[in-house]
Amino acid sequence: MNKISERQLFFFLACIAPVGKLVVMPARLAGYSGNDLWLPALFQFAAEAAAVFCVLLLAKRKMTLYELLSGTFGKIVGKILVLVVSAFLLYAGFLPVLEQKLFVQGVFYDTLPSLLSFAPFFLFAAYLCSKPIASFGRIFDLLAPIAIAGIAGVILFSAGTADYGAILPVGASGVKGILRGAAYSFAWFFDPAILLMLLGKLEARKGTAWKGALCTFGGGLAAVFFLMTFYGTFEGTALNQLFAFTKTSKYFSGFTVLGRVDYLFIFLLSLVTAFYTALPLACAVEGVLQAFGRKKYLPVSLSVLFSALWFLLVWLMDFRFGEVMRAVSEQAFWLFPAFTLLLPPLLLLLRKEKPRESA
Repeated sequence: MNKISERQLFFFLACIAPVGKLVVMPARLAGYSGNDLWLPALFQFAAEAAAVFCVLLLAKRKMTLYELLSGTFGKIVGKILVLVVSAFLLYAGFLPVLEQKLFVQGVFYDTLPSLLSFAPFFLFAAYLCSKPIASFGRIFDLLAPIAIAGIAGVILFSAGTADYGAILPVGASGVKGILRGAAYSFAWFFDPAILLMLLGKLEARKGTAWKGALCTFGGGLAAVFFLMTFYGTFEGTALNQLFAFTKTSKYFSGFTVLGRVDYLFIFLLSLVTAFYTALPLACAVEGVLQAFGRKKYLPVSLSVLFSALWFLLVWLMDFRFGEVMRAVSEQAFWLFPAFTLLLPPLLLLLRKEKPRESA
């Protein structure tokens, strides 16, 4: 299959992408906005839905990102610009990789050295990213029911013990706290940039754009409800609770008889986040391939190179997650809306014709 179908795209937007944001972001939002943590998230999902709408309008042109850029600016500038977007995806995807490392170490392998327990991820990412980008469509088909079952199970065990009154009164953190949460949570919302690299591989029909936007916002509402459940469970200590979906369900009274059966759903969600974490790397590889062509051995070489780069950076930043998170999400947060909210509508202004072969 050389296309990602509408169904597969909607599965990604509604089921997979929201789960990928629920590892560390809930605790960070609680630190920024307190009981109003759901308001910045609601804003982000609405803004992301608008950006997705623009990207899916671009998908109707049946051109890759490189073809869109080179058709207006020429091949040389087109190559440079698509490589800049690839570099951004490598940068944006690094924080989720560190999150995934801490998650694997802290939840599943807390007695093993952190790099040893997480090293297989880079082999997995290198293999996955060497495949054609359209192969992710079948992965989305497989992951969607897993994501739905995982988040539904976690919420089922959590909702009964959560005090939803804890999110009241709305606005208690003030305008400053809500805006701070919105600004500093951009680092977890870069799905429109991922979709830009899927242009040319997305099956776009009449109505795809608004359906995709609705899927993005609908999946976001489920994530927002989880954030409310998360804060209702931990309240003032929520900012210290990393790996949110592994902790909200542990107070379910039935576990005294059943045992921690919620770990089944936690494992399902961890499988979803593993694939989601590798996706920016695959899209970065795709951007370079668009610029220079899918030459023999180039996809594999780039996949190994980029995975090795991430491994090296993870090794160098092994005990500096807090510093990296503050640098990416707070000091350089402005990079994310530039590529995810501003770039898609600007691309709609470009020429609609494919570049000529002789150009």
